[in-house]
Amino acid sequence: MPPLPTELFDYTLPDALIAQTPAARRDASRLLVVHRAERRIEHRAFSDLGEYLRPGDILLRNNAAVLPARLLAARPTGGAVECLLLRPAASGDSNEWWCLLRPGKKLPVGASFGLPDAFTATVLEKDAEGAARVAFTCQPSPEGSPSTIIAIANRVGEVPLPPYITRQHTAEERATDLERYQTVYADPTRQVAAAAPTAGLHFTPELLASLQAAGVRTADVTLHVGLGTFKPIASDTIEAHAIHREVYEVPPATREAVLHPAFGTRRVAVGTTTVRTLEDFCRKYAGRPTAPEEAFRDEAGLYLYPPARFAAIDGLVTNFHQPRSTLLCLVAAFLAPGSTNGIAWLKEIYAEAIARKYRFFSYGDAMLIL
Repeated sequence: MPPLPTELFDYTLPDALIAQTPAARRDASRLLVVHRAERRIEHRAFSDLGEYLRPGDILLRNNAAVLPARLLAARPTGGAVECLLLRPAASGDSNEWWCLLRPGKKLPVGASFGLPDAFTATVLEKDAEGAARVAFTCQPSPEGSPSTIIAIANRVGEVPLPPYITRQHTAEERATDLERYQTVYADPTRQVAAAAPTAGLHFTPELLASLQAAGVRTADVTLHVGLGTFKPIASDTIEAHAIHREVYEVPPATREAVLHPAFGTRRVAVGTTTVRTLEDFCRKYAGRPTAPEEAFRDEAGLYLYPPARFAAIDGLVTNFHQPRSTLLCLVAAFLAPGSTNGIAWLKEIYAEAIARKYRFFSYGDAMLIL
């Protein structure tokens, strides 16, 4: 098959449809339901999700929690610094992290910055993509106990909202973002995400309880969502794009549910991060013995685009994605596995969503593909 031009995954979106704030209630978002076998769509509310799931189905979720990783600090000269925590450094030191720094050119190796009564930091290294390895020295907590940069971030950090959310961030909006740019089932012990697994933002405790009462099960994975998820495809063909890599964990119960589903069970992934985790896992794990008590941990470098097939999932809950993105490629592949037919169909679906003024991207509306 010849390479797929990236322009096939482009579309024009009015700026007014980029959601700048979350819906008043999580499950009040709209839901565009896609029936693949019948090639038809419906327009519903997310609170109607239970009408499309049946007893025995299993919702597979990414329970990664978003760290308030945006730290506002200053250089010794007084110049402002924005530090975004990306991931812990491989050294094992909990206070040594890879970060994005602004202004990066004014913070070379050896430079320092800090925030009074919180931390001081030194730039140790820079990589080819512009990330900096930073060592933090943290002030003790208000109670006097030793502190870590994660604890500092939870105390003074801001949620690292995507760049397409351009509104002014008031104190009230920051408080709202701390709550709403996080799923209700996020595990607070797993603050490993630089971006929220946004398809899960629509769930409420009440909706999850009603699904459970109806016999729908849940199982979790953890994918350390990185900023690479927002990186557009810059190459002329999608195959030439270098996909980002992200660490993930699949616990034993989830392994079993994915590899050995009961007859009639549909495995419905909540979000592309969950799809990427489980499809990568299935390709690596199938037929490989692992002790039942061990969580499977690896790094996903899987790039899913037409005509990919899917081994781990039967349905997908997802938001509307940016043009020329790897996430759009994944959704097009899932619409018509094993072919490229999903590309044109996805553009038709998106055109319908735009015409009906659906809200797009992280704080926007959702799709259910069955």
